[in-house]
Amino acid sequence: MSKLITNRRGVLRGGAALGAGLAMPTIFTASSAAAFTNDPTGSTVTLGFNVPQSGPYADEGADELRAYELAVEHLNGGGDGGMMNTFSSKVLDGTGIMGKKVEYVTGDTQTKSDAARASARSMIEKDGAVMITGGSSSGVAIAVQGLCQEAGVIFMAGLTHSNDTTGKDKKANGFRHFFNGYMSAAALAPVLAARYGTDRTAYHLTADYTWGWTQEESIAAATEAMGWNTVEKVRTPLASTDFSSYIAPVLNSGADVLVLNHYGGNMVNSLTNAVQFGLREKVVNGKNFEIVVPLYSRLMARGAGANVKGIFGSTNWHWSLTDEGSQAFVRSFGTKYGFPPSQAAHTVYCQTLLYADAVQRAGSFNPCAVAEALEGYDFDGLGNGPTHYRAGDHQCFKDVLVVKGKENPENEFDLLEIVEITPRAQVEYAVDHPMFAGGELGACNGG
Repeated sequence: MSKLITNRRGVLRGGAALGAGLAMPTIFTASSAAAFTNDPTGSTVTLGFNVPQSGPYADEGADELRAYELAVEHLNGGGDGGMMNTFSSKVLDGTGIMGKKVEYVTGDTQTKSDAARASARSMIEKDGAVMITGGSSSGVAIAVQGLCQEAGVIFMAGLTHSNDTTGKDKKANGFRHFFNGYMSAAALAPVLAARYGTDRTAYHLTADYTWGWTQEESIAAATEAMGWNTVEKVRTPLASTDFSSYIAPVLNSGADVLVLNHYGGNMVNSLTNAVQFGLREKVVNGKNFEIVVPLYSRLMARGAGANVKGIFGSTNWHWSLTDEGSQAFVRSFGTKYGFPPSQAAHTVYCQTLLYADAVQRAGSFNPCAVAEALEGYDFDGLGNGPTHYRAGDHQCFKDVLVVKGKENPENEFDLLEIVEITPRAQVEYAVDHPMFAGGELGACNGG
């Protein structure tokens, strides 16, 4: 009897299309049987969670670890099941992955690429991790993604927002659920034009690594296209904690908007310094001076306190979303930890479930079988609405949120309000878009 085989777009070779998240396994005739790195032959399977437990993004790392632990609990049949209950695919049943209990090891990336690669290598070589995930820095994500490609394991990227992760540095073994700088700009620019007008002069302060560079490029291009002028772009070291010397020149630049291409502790400190310098009380060019934070998170808003009130930005997900999947996750996470999850927690929880689901549908832990199951995959029920994992670059496409700091928060977690849910179609782009050019996806490496 012939076996039914699907291609990477989820289309039966006989011509019928598979529905989004349909629980029909993909069957592989050759790759799933071949030898591959860290084939889990016992009763357990080990995943590697590589997050910043120190450094400027440590808050995000701590929340990621919480979400990873919750995902493992749900995969192994504990807790209330969270978004496994709302996920459009129904192949995960609480018996682990492929009947194997899920175990995990952790590492500290220190928000440094070399440390992150060393940690990931140890998890692969010493602990037998069959998949690596995590990170809150795009520099780290790109470095670890490259290592996983070389080692022959799947990398399910955590919080990484640089265009390059699924652009010039994309890899066949790497997959990203999180959105990117281009998507933030595409969602945010129309809102900024509507609120602040099209005759504005912007000054950029930018974290000096791959994420900051591509976020700056994206938001500058999008705002200039609607009429803004960019007067200056200044790079700041990731290790900076005091941004006073970078804020002072803004006052004499003629700019009436400051764009902070900073994240985590960097954004908290640079925004605090900007407010201390009185920028928000200034009137320049006959306009109230404004500050924009292109990439936001609840954790950053908490750190910056009242300084975030009224400041616009974008986010991948927010706990106040009312869809069934988001609320299931908020309920489950809140019950376990006593507070709502961040966008970092959400994306890594999703990535863990998506990996497990892909293995289950592929019927194999072979990374090339898993990659094929993820490529072109359409799913729903994990927040953000219908989502597509594009085969050409392994980037997820979904709705993007524009948010602003809430003027009158009701509690310590009620810091951001959703201004607009930008539809997926508005933030999509071609695989060969110039901002994403320069790299090849290449072939999957099974080890």
